Amino acid sequence: MSAIERPVVKPRPVYLNLVRIRLPLPGIVSILHRISGAVLFLFAIPVLLAGVGMSLASAESFAALKSLVAHPLAKLLLLGFAWAYLHHFCAGIRYLLLDLHRGIELAPARQSSVVVLVVSLALTLIVGVRLW
Repeated sequence: MSAIERPVVKPRPVYLNLVRIRLPLPGIVSILHRISGAVLFLFAIPVLLAGVGMSLASAESFAALKSLVAHPLAKLLLLGFAWAYLHHFCAGIRYLLLDLHRGIELAPARQSSVVVLVVSLALTLIVGVRLW
């Protein structure tokens, strides 16, 4: 059988188990950047705008908002929004620097991703201490 007569065998698709894939830290920071942006856009902005509207409506609605924000679950939600904002902000600065070709080599890219995680978590801890 010649090469022309042989049937073409297509390679079978490879099953990718997304749980077993170990992403490098810059990949994790990238995914968290996208998730935090989506959380900010879909949840944080509407909730915070509703809170601003409620605080400006009347003195009674401001008092109701103040008591609502005093609840531990509300504080936890606000802390999650703070982390999303701070992580998105820090990672955004990292990506702006990468766009300017600063730190695009492997070692500095990994170091900057560690810096983004540490700084965003430290700032979130500071916000959490101030919130409680």
